[in-house]
Amino acid sequence: MANQGAKKRKEENRKHMVNLLRLIIASNVIYILVRMLVFHSTFIWKHWIGLIVTSIAYVMPYKQLDSMAKPTYSDDGELMDGGYLHDLIYITSFVQIMSILSGKFWWTSLVVRSRDKLIVSVVW
Repeated sequence: MANQGAKKRKEENRKHMVNLLRLIIASNVIYILVRMLVFHSTFIWKHWIGLIVTSIAYVMPYKQLDSMAKPTYSDDGELMDGGYLHDLIYITSFVQIMSILSGKFWWTSLVVRSRDKLIVSVVW
């Protein structure tokens, strides 16, 4: 019975990681299409740096989540999983998309609240 719960959590983790990857790709595509094509006259070198920084901010938590989502079983057969870095991916996506409207949204990424802890972003 415990093995079925582990299989279910394993499948949920896989689906969650696929959805996060889709979110990352969609955010980058929207940013590139809107910022670079629609607002191309105001696109300056700072926006390239912002795109690179947000891309790095996506990669680090995604890779860590991916390694944490890999199935690991305890001695009694229970699936071990954990992590809360998906919050950083959602916040980074919000900042990237909203920065199309105003550069002031970049300030949002300075402070990230996650699981009752205040994390000062190392990105900035």
